[in-house]
Amino acid sequence: MNGEAKFVMIKKKAITLTVNERKYKFSVGNGFGDVAPSETLTHTLRRRLGLTGSKESCDAGACGCCAVISDGEAIASCMALTVDMDGKNITTIEGLEDPVNGLDPIQKAFIEEYAFQCGYCTPGIIIVAKALFMSNAHPTPEEIAEALSGNYCRCISQYTVLRALNKLAGNENAELATLTRANDEVKDPIPVRQELFLSPYANGHVCGHSLD
Repeated sequence: MNGEAKFVMIKKKAITLTVNERKYKFSVGNGFGDVAPSETLTHTLRRRLGLTGSKESCDAGACGCCAVISDGEAIASCMALTVDMDGKNITTIEGLEDPVNGLDPIQKAFIEEYAFQCGYCTPGIIIVAKALFMSNAHPTPEEIAEALSGNYCRCISQYTVLRALNKLAGNENAELATLTRANDEVKDPIPVRQELFLSPYANGHVCGHSLD
């Protein structure tokens, strides 16, 4: 080779992903319908496969809304290039429900404990929790909190999330395993008088400026 090193770049022409136990093959390139080398897994799942459970949010791997399970590990799909996922086994929130047994136990626990409000970040939280429980059926409260440290909840539902997961893990005595009202911890609480400030229109009041 005349002392000169020659490098041959091998470009993939197609990739294969297994998503929720279904296999998909995509051509790679910049042509119409191709998966571009810069396309993220979030884009592929949502816009090509119609799996919109993983949400688009920060697009920087900081909030956890787009989490999916890749070969047993929770990842931020917005930070993964689809071309790099060739041969991977992906599970999204849509793939957790069992055709025979119904919802996943984590999903059932979230419903029972009302562990969500708007629900936008809930799929990512459930996916991360699922990856944790797949590797450890009885995580400690500290392990649960650590696993969810990358998930951001805009509705401040993390308290009910931790309660649901701690109960599922068998941590009945964990600090957040039971719901306690702030008023329950106050000795001789001052009674609060309930006052209703009704709209003047509540009883059929007619405005003097009515057009009628």
